[in-house]
Amino acid sequence: MAKLTGKTALVTGASRGIGRAIAQRLAADGALIAAHYGSDEAAAKDTVASIEQAGGRAFPVRAELGVDGDVDTLFAALEEGLSGQPLDILVNNAAGPSDGPIEEATPEGFDRLFAVNVKAPFFIIQRALPLLRDGGRIITISSTCTRVATPFQTSYAMTKGAVEVMGRTLANALGTRGITVNTVTPGATVTDLNASLFKTSGAEVYLAAMTALDRLGQPADIADVVAFLASHDARWITGHVLDASGGMYLGPRA
Repeated sequence: MAKLTGKTALVTGASRGIGRAIAQRLAADGALIAAHYGSDEAAAKDTVASIEQAGGRAFPVRAELGVDGDVDTLFAALEEGLSGQPLDILVNNAAGPSDGPIEEATPEGFDRLFAVNVKAPFFIIQRALPLLRDGGRIITISSTCTRVATPFQTSYAMTKGAVEVMGRTLANALGTRGITVNTVTPGATVTDLNASLFKTSGAEVYLAAMTALDRLGQPADIADVVAFLASHDARWITGHVLDASGGMYLGPRA
């Protein structure tokens, strides 16, 4: 496939898991990938190497999100890597983990979570707008926890609810430039970081039983949806929250 030939894409949190799969898929479709990472340089280089070995193009971009100057650091490296090219696709995938139920939450953890999951994507988009070509794509990764009560991750769900509202609002604001803004909500997804936890805790069987398609998601399942939204085929979809959970939490199965 070469639907994105000549396009450029920034994928945040591209060193592992869903972000890595998104970077690899967009690269396979022809895009030049700026693979952002926070601290795991080896994993980011591995992502870039995997893309290049498959015939794609990519370069790593380091910036710790949620700290002062994070957006400046990110875009200094991004612009250097793009060498004057505009940006076509922005995927806000990077996010901090849940800090537990309300009884365990701390002000410091709460602030950190919102800094990474809400503030960073918002100001990354703001900074990207002058670089983003008309007709560009903005895609943010959310979670099914915004539509199902999950008490063990209340503050995390709040951050994802915020970016879903952001997506609808910005879709309306940026539509005159032909820029689409959409949000993708994965359900339980197995990655290299959580696979062993799912198996040893019994969560894999439990969560699969609550999913209409009777399995947990894989990073490629999410990456394929993002690739569609990034393509010309999705030109008439904007302000949408697309559930990519395999039908998680739809109700009891007969």
